[in-house]
Amino acid sequence: MKVGFVVFEAMTALDFVGAYDALTRLHSMKIRDDFDWEICARTELVTDDRGLRIAATDVDQPLDDFDLIVVAGGFGTRPLQHDSLFIDWLRTASRVPIKASVCSGALLLGAAGFLEGLRATTHASSFDELAKYCREVVDERIVDEGAIITAGGVSSSIDLGLYLVEKIDGRDAAEKITRQMEYRPPAILDSRRP
Repeated sequence: MKVGFVVFEAMTALDFVGAYDALTRLHSMKIRDDFDWEICARTELVTDDRGLRIAATDVDQPLDDFDLIVVAGGFGTRPLQHDSLFIDWLRTASRVPIKASVCSGALLLGAAGFLEGLRATTHASSFDELAKYCREVVDERIVDEGAIITAGGVSSSIDLGLYLVEKIDGRDAAEKITRQMEYRPPAILDSRRP
């Protein structure tokens, strides 16, 4: 399995890091031998909304080679949803089996046309902005529409990562990683059931 983590200027680092930490433990904890990932961006370096610099490992390459992409959110999504070059690049993920977003990363999935006719969620401050891209905006932690999964505000990144772990490798893997992270969400594994 190959995962692409999509990062960009003025993103919120936790949107990326929470999901990244949970998912990459599939490899570091030897749960899955065939788990690889790239940090994908249009530039070699991106700076988050607080000055943290992140080096991309996959620069301005099509995203169609991944099994899953995870798109971060943050204030940088506001101008990027109208940036045709960025959105065209994101559309190269159209054949990726699972596309996920954290927080306002849903605006980018929406601008790329991936949310059309679907339910989705984002940070509560972006509900109105998200409405133009999807059938219904819902106030839920994680919304799974099959090939598209959106997560709410910034702290939902860890929850999304664990949700994706369960989707990829089952409940036992998600529980093992949750314990190893010493993450104690309120009934996270049971509350995510559709």
